[in-house]
Amino acid sequence: MTTQKPAASETGDPLLLTPGPLTTSASVKQAMVHDWGSRDAGFLAINKMVLDKVVELAGAQGSHVTVPVQGSGTFAVEAMITSFVPKAGKLLVLINGAYGQRALKIAQIAGRAAASLETPEDTPPDLAQLEKVLSDDKTISHVFAVHCETTSGILNPIAEVAAIVAKHGRRLLVDSMSAFGALEIDARKIYYDALAASSNKCLEGVPGLGFVVCRNTALAECKGNATTLVLDLFDQAEGFARTGQYRFTPPIHVIVALGKAIEEHAAEGGVAGRGKRYRNNAKVLIDGMRAMGFQTLLPNDLQAPIIVTFHMPTDPKFVFQRFYDGLKDRGYVIYPGKLTVADSFRMGCIGRLYPEHMKGALAAVREVLDELRVSNGGPALAAE
Repeated sequence: MTTQKPAASETGDPLLLTPGPLTTSASVKQAMVHDWGSRDAGFLAINKMVLDKVVELAGAQGSHVTVPVQGSGTFAVEAMITSFVPKAGKLLVLINGAYGQRALKIAQIAGRAAASLETPEDTPPDLAQLEKVLSDDKTISHVFAVHCETTSGILNPIAEVAAIVAKHGRRLLVDSMSAFGALEIDARKIYYDALAASSNKCLEGVPGLGFVVCRNTALAECKGNATTLVLDLFDQAEGFARTGQYRFTPPIHVIVALGKAIEEHAAEGGVAGRGKRYRNNAKVLIDGMRAMGFQTLLPNDLQAPIIVTFHMPTDPKFVFQRFYDGLKDRGYVIYPGKLTVADSFRMGCIGRLYPEHMKGALAAVREVLDELRVSNGGPALAAE
């Protein structure tokens, strides 16, 4: 029986403790209730603001341009890989989760030569091995790295990877999907040719727009690389340069909502302010779950404040589906695990959530455990 009052967002919806899509503000949702023409001057001004602000958030004014891609974040990743890696190039993919695996598959389907350097999902890339591979294989032209791999929640050492790639004269492509807007990745400090992210993660917009922050000089070399018409970043950028408009129908309501979300992001203090709230959320969540016996997959030094993976309790009375349903009944939606290294589930810290929401989620976890008669969330029963 549910005794805790169901939690809800500003608009009465359940709170999404997931890696995205996320709980969004009422004002971001409200921005979508109007209709705009795709060639309307008002919409074009909002779109330009969005693209310009993304470059600013990347610390990339003057050196990079934002090229939007209609679709989810994976559309942007595929556009980045297939536009930047030439037909004669070779991509080295650093893998420690599902999103590295997906990037490798994209390259293979596109007919690009590709290799991988893989570590377990709870382990950062092996930097010494990266050095060796780049030294030994001169055919590698590009390296792909995931900033925060949400399979586990691990924060990968993107600055160190970038330094090694630059030292060896190769090009870096970054998937910063789950980190951009909350974890700093300043283009003035970290050298990359392209970085992919999306509207519905740490910027707290809604799904439907991916984007790639592209180094101008590298983008200029991409003509003729793309394997599809719609995901051709060079052609998309050329279209904006000529007309200021999309080549094909844009997700107008998504873009207008992102414009509002970016305004709210700035009001919160930008990347630093957004990241501080997420770190506070993560601390409340991790401390509270550990107090109930749950064990995190990752140690603190590898944990990004984006999503946290917990080992499944080993108490035979714990049934994940009942745990999930009990939390959902109380207004909290969590995420199943996506690991091969451990049986797990995940709880997100991002979106329009605050520490008090995390405390409410912890109270709901305790209630559901009591319903299941599970005294301890850890890998061993509390007392036998």
